Amino acid sequence: MPDPNTPLEAIARRAAGEDRPDGDLAPDIAILHKLGWLVACLPRSSGGQGWGSEPAGALPALVALRAIGRANLSVARLFEGHMNAVKLIEAYGSNALRAQIAQRVGEGLLLGVWGADDPACALRFTFTADGLLLEGAKRFASGLGVVGAALVTAGGPGEPTQLLVVDVDDPARADASDWTMAGMRATRSGRYEFSGVRVSGSRLVGNAGDFEREPLFEGGIWRYCAAHLGGAEALYHAMCEALVARDRADDPHQQVRVVSAATAIETARLWLARCAEEVEASGAGADKANLSLLAREVTATACRTVLHEVDAALGMAAHVEGTPVERIGRDLSLFLCQAAPDAKRARAAGALIDGCRRIEAL
Repeated sequence: MPDPNTPLEAIARRAAGEDRPDGDLAPDIAILHKLGWLVACLPRSSGGQGWGSEPAGALPALVALRAIGRANLSVARLFEGHMNAVKLIEAYGSNALRAQIAQRVGEGLLLGVWGADDPACALRFTFTADGLLLEGAKRFASGLGVVGAALVTAGGPGEPTQLLVVDVDDPARADASDWTMAGMRATRSGRYEFSGVRVSGSRLVGNAGDFEREPLFEGGIWRYCAAHLGGAEALYHAMCEALVARDRADDPHQQVRVVSAATAIETARLWLARCAEEVEASGAGADKANLSLLAREVTATACRTVLHEVDAALGMAAHVEGTPVERIGRDLSLFLCQAAPDAKRARAAGALIDGCRRIEAL
């Protein structure tokens, strides 16, 4: 049985070397496969541990996502996408598709969820005599060259979104050249061209509109928040170690910063533990998505508190290019931008204002 508390030193050691636009995370995914973590996301009936796909696996999933986030946020981004894809296929896919995907995951397949359309050519499909014909492209598709099959969204303007699973292992269709972000460089989150791809109708996942159903849609954001938290934890540990090494740990100003960062991290962890258990509970209602939206606010605030305190505690040393603190800070700052935070905050506020509810009532 895989242990979500397993140290991931090998992934952490590789992180600096892969911090580049052409970074290769395939060896890191291979480590997770060898540990049994890719399979652990499958439900128990398919040989997994239900990490993120069953109620009993919610808290282990939280622990695992934090652990990978501490090791390398780019790897955590890909693993969270894999966990999300498994969850959605298990929830909405046919028995045959679930069995097929489970077998391939057992062989080392990394899944992804690619939802961002290229504005110039959004992904569409038409029914043909021999299946589905795809047209269009996805952008910000994380894991180009590492993700073997992606759960993609397709549908016209104003139409309900349809999910389908498509193999995405053709290097000629992948283009990571426009991924020029300062952070999360190794995720290779570029463009993938689907025009002309044909897939079997058996690759359709659920019905149109299932993708936006709650609490699996917005409710699931607790998972990437867990990865964010792992990054903040790594920065916190680095700050404490640096203060001890400099013989500054007894400075009262530094102690204030340590306590501020530590309490911010624990606050976010408690929020995310509640989210993981309640959103993933059997029969959870759509309203539980609001709990995750609020937890995202708490987690983002906690992470920015840690970023601020680390910056103040270490000064210029926090910005030495190529150091773990500088790299993790860049990655976390970018990762926190995901996705549409203002809209998520507004939705959460509306849920509270409607009925003047306190958060404990959600």
